[in-house]
Amino acid sequence: MVWGVLVLGVLGVLTTVRPAHADETEAFFKRGTIPLIELKFDETSVESLRNEPRTYARVLIVVDGKELTNAAGAKLKGAAGSFQSFDERPGFTINLGKFDGTSRLHGMRKFHLNNAVQDPTLLSEWLASSILRESDVPATLVSHARLKVNERDLGVYVLKESFDEDFLRRNFRNAAGNLYDGGFCSDIDSELERDEGKDEGKDVGENGETRADLRALADACNDPDMKSRWKKLEQLVDVPAFIRFMALEAMLSHWDGYCYNSNNYRLYFEPAKRARFIPHGMDQCFQDPGMSILDMPRALVAASVMKNPEWRSDYRREIVRLLPEFDPQRLMKRLEPVQKRVQEALRAYSNDAADLQSTEASALADRLVARAQNLLEQRNAPEPKPLVFKPGAAVVIRGFHGMSEVEDANVEEVDENGAQWYRVTAGPSGRCIAGFRRGVLLERGRYQFEALVRTDGVIALDALQDEGAPGTAAGIRTSGAPRGEGASGGGERVMKFEFEVTESTADVELVLELRAKRGTAMWRADSITLTKLRPQTKPATKPQT
Repeated sequence: MVWGVLVLGVLGVLTTVRPAHADETEAFFKRGTIPLIELKFDETSVESLRNEPRTYARVLIVVDGKELTNAAGAKLKGAAGSFQSFDERPGFTINLGKFDGTSRLHGMRKFHLNNAVQDPTLLSEWLASSILRESDVPATLVSHARLKVNERDLGVYVLKESFDEDFLRRNFRNAAGNLYDGGFCSDIDSELERDEGKDEGKDVGENGETRADLRALADACNDPDMKSRWKKLEQLVDVPAFIRFMALEAMLSHWDGYCYNSNNYRLYFEPAKRARFIPHGMDQCFQDPGMSILDMPRALVAASVMKNPEWRSDYRREIVRLLPEFDPQRLMKRLEPVQKRVQEALRAYSNDAADLQSTEASALADRLVARAQNLLEQRNAPEPKPLVFKPGAAVVIRGFHGMSEVEDANVEEVDENGAQWYRVTAGPSGRCIAGFRRGVLLERGRYQFEALVRTDGVIALDALQDEGAPGTAAGIRTSGAPRGEGASGGGERVMKFEFEVTESTADVELVLELRAKRGTAMWRADSITLTKLRPQTKPATKPQT
């Protein structure tokens, strides 16, 4: 694929009050210069980050050979798929003012250095952010940096601004509101951490915080009266902006975002205005060119909005309006200067690393073409209809797509003696969380999900490694539900999972997964079925005598 030339477009929604450092930050990211950042830790800080990686440790920061500050704090960052220890290739959050420092890096007080272990192109976060900001959706500015940690040269990282007061000032008229961190796979009804702002009110919780704005939104989404729910949502959420946010998440194939995984998002309650959702963690966008834009999302706000026929029509119109943003030639022209800078920085570090990134960037270009074609095909597709079941008859479910929360799992479809299988093999890291997923639209009722699974040498993750997980070893379930005992060791067995749909219709995600230290799990495609169970009847009561 040939890369074209185009300069970076609009940098987002401007605010009324703009401190000078905001312009400096935007100018830096627009230039795209790749700085050399050196993080110099003493022995005490190194041990601190080894033992308590999520706690800030003091660090001396040198940028392009000049000392920036010795009063900064650094801590490790990353979720299940991207976190690496200090002695590996970790990601960092840097707070220049953590220990009473006043320095800024190109106007930024706080920023992130992402190791991009889930994005070998190093381009996904930049491209997604660019599309979002051009479409009037607030998103962090993104560039790149060469990183050295003490004596180790770690190569090229993704450099991102932080979600902080500076970000809010640049993207909203009033930066004094509450900004919540969506956390890891946590919807709005969870105790989300508040990054900026303060609560007001009398209903004080465990930590002295009310979170009244957050609770009001969660309560609205759980209102059983749909008309009442939609009226409340109109008052609490900027619905047109949310529909645009929702459309872009789907079009970007951001399967790990808010709408489809209750993950990687921020939520901002601007004073005297309605709430806005902000995307985050976009290092895996465009990895699935065939991702549906019509499946019902599972997150509370997204599902509530999409169940409103008028808003769903608005969503489909927004998809059509945004299609020009996904023209592959346009995107590749925009990426060309970024790709050139990244290649130059990688060549200075390692020819092997540069060759690998070049190959991955070409594959991304092919996926952009495939995604654009897929969006055109889905644009006029009819609305999904619930699966039809005959009483007691099983329906084979096909079309699962692979997903992984770790870098080294092998996820693939294979043919064995004429039969198709979905196969997952744990990698050398000893921590595999990977599998296949498929959404299905179902009517109210009780269902049985069934599949033949074959395991070979599977050793389940222990509780410490898989804290909060819905189940270990190999198994099946629906998204968001625990599955209980899994299949370990070796052999074949039929697994069954029962669940209930309580709404008139609901989009349910079926999951085949392996959570293991090592081993291989395979699910035979033609054995994966759903059966709608007959309603249970109450036993007749004997007449009293």
